[in-house]
Amino acid sequence: MQSASANAIEVTSFRKEYAGTVATSEVSFTLPVGCVGALIGPNGAGKTTTIRCLSGILKPTSGVLKVAGLDVVSDSLEVKRRIAYVPDDPPLFETLTVWEHLRFVRSAYNVERFEERAKALLDEFSLYEKRGALASELSRGMRQKVAICCAYLHQPEVMFFDEPLTGLDPAAIRSLKQSIIEQARRGAAVLVSSHLLALVEDICDHLVILSRGTCLFSGSTAEAKQQFPESGSLEDIFFDIINRHSPKDS
Repeated sequence: MQSASANAIEVTSFRKEYAGTVATSEVSFTLPVGCVGALIGPNGAGKTTTIRCLSGILKPTSGVLKVAGLDVVSDSLEVKRRIAYVPDDPPLFETLTVWEHLRFVRSAYNVERFEERAKALLDEFSLYEKRGALASELSRGMRQKVAICCAYLHQPEVMFFDEPLTGLDPAAIRSLKQSIIEQARRGAAVLVSSHLLALVEDICDHLVILSRGTCLFSGSTAEAKQQFPESGSLEDIFFDIINRHSPKDS
């Protein structure tokens, strides 16, 4: 793990283009170790692009992205060993059971105390009774929970969640929120992208606000409340920042 004073994520002048279309431009932010960060913004702000580049799935057009102290481009394989990424629609292996998914992760990451950890995770997310079910037999919410359990199994240093609450029922949402807080307490950094601001507010202590591919704010929730004392909730702060940077009609 990184030292307590280190940043788990460092993004500097990040730019990503798709066939000449700019998705992000000059985005810079950091996320300290042991923090839960919220990556929020309107549709098309560049949130998913940022997470996919930080996860090593996409390559940045320019800029420097570091995760767990490693360069995402030059140290791509080692970065992937230290992270977990849960997309908004996790691709599972349709012909593998829930338990076989966890065994696959054990093999990929050489997980110690596998049986103990796997059973505890399945119990936590009410999946133990479904451990023998094929992925093709699972509901949308159960598939999401399987992906979350797989992400937690190897205790990554940095975790990325892209709209993780999609398809989850209230009990699962509560379990996920508590588990994310616990991941930060053990020293991991968690970056969560979500449109559900009220839910994000319950777990996040750091904000990164994107709009039109640029970063409008990066800092702790305490700093955001100091800068915008007239705003109450995270939702109020978000819309205040977005509105201040929106193009004005001539």
